[in-house]
Amino acid sequence: MINIIVITHGEFGAYLIEASETIVGVQNAGLKNVSISPRLPLEKINALIAAAAAEMASGDGLIFLIDMPGGTPMNVVLPIARDIPKSAVICGVNINMVTSAFAYRKTLGFNDLVEKIMVDGKKAICEVKSLLLGSQESR
Repeated sequence: MINIIVITHGEFGAYLIEASETIVGVQNAGLKNVSISPRLPLEKINALIAAAAAEMASGDGLIFLIDMPGGTPMNVVLPIARDIPKSAVICGVNINMVTSAFAYRKTLGFNDLVEKIMVDGKKAICEVKSLLLGSQESR
């Protein structure tokens, strides 16, 4: 099974996991959350993420879901992920990405799952009022 680590500023990742599990089902294994607090020194953040990566190492692959590009979670993860052969660091995590990861991580191969997560995440970004108004105008 492909393992997943969600790393975000504050408790955002924990809430994403909780909400996603209500939709897709509880993930009993292969999942870890690391919440980054501004009160933690960088050395402690590095240690937490390195320990999570070591714990979640899997021959099937490891996907890091990160909240935003350029932030501390991404900056700390990249040097760690560089040394993990079958890993991906995906930024901009949203609930569609997490539910997709949970739903397909047992059935899709690593590269297909990475692509599926990104496609589903991008699908969730839309301005729905204009979509609604556009469908009403075509009637």
